[in-house]
Amino acid sequence: MLPSDDDGRQRGIRINPSILAADFVNMQSELARIGTADFVHVDVMDNHFVPNLTFGPQMVERIQETSPVPLDVHLMITDPDRWAPGYAELGAASVTFHLEAATEPVALARRLRDIGARAGVAVKPATPVDGLFDLLDDFDQVLVMTVEPGFGGQSFMPETMPKLRRLADEARRRGSSVWLQVDGGIGESTIAQAAEAGADTFVAGSAVFGAGDPERAIAALRDSARSHIH
Repeated sequence: MLPSDDDGRQRGIRINPSILAADFVNMQSELARIGTADFVHVDVMDNHFVPNLTFGPQMVERIQETSPVPLDVHLMITDPDRWAPGYAELGAASVTFHLEAATEPVALARRLRDIGARAGVAVKPATPVDGLFDLLDDFDQVLVMTVEPGFGGQSFMPETMPKLRRLADEARRRGSSVWLQVDGGIGESTIAQAAEAGADTFVAGSAVFGAGDPERAIAALRDSARSHIH
C-alpha cells in the first residue's frame, strides 16, 4: 500500500531513507529500524552508467519481501528501457530511471505505470530540466540529483537548487501533481534548502541510518522539511 497524501504522518512530505547507508549484512534488521519512513530508497548501480556496483533484481526482490515500507527503486544503470520494467514486476512501488540513460523515456514511463508502479525520471546535477516541462504528466516523480550519482556520503550541491525551483514553479503553473524528489547530502540543514526550493520527497542516507535512533531522525527531517515547504 502506498502512503497517501492524507496519511497523517506524511502530510505532503515524504522521507525515503537510502539503504546505501545501511548495513548490508543485516539488511532485514536495518529495514525494521525505518518503519516510520514513507518509502525505502533502493539504489541500483551497474558499474557502467555510474562507477559503482551495488545489487540487482535478486537483492531488490528480497528487500521487497522484507521491507515494512514500499520500495522507491532508483536505477543508475544503462539501458533502463530493457531492465526497468523487471523491477516494477518485482512489486516496487516506484521505479525511477535516468533521463540520460533512457532511449524512450515516455514510453518507458507508460510501461512502468501499466505494470503498476509509479514512474520516476532522474536527472544528474548538470542535466537541464527544461525538456521535462512538457512531459510532467507522463511521470509521477522527478528526481533532481543533489550530488553526482554513484556514491553515498557526498556533500549536497546547492547549485542544483535553481533548477529544482524552476521545475517546482513549472509544475505549480501547470497544476501538476508530480512529486519532486532530491537525493544526495540530505540532512536537517540541507533538507530545509531543498524544501524551500520546492522538493516534497527526500532521500536521506547517513542522516537516518547513521543516527542512533533512525525513527527520531526521520521525524526530525520531516519536521524540518514541513516547516520550510511552500
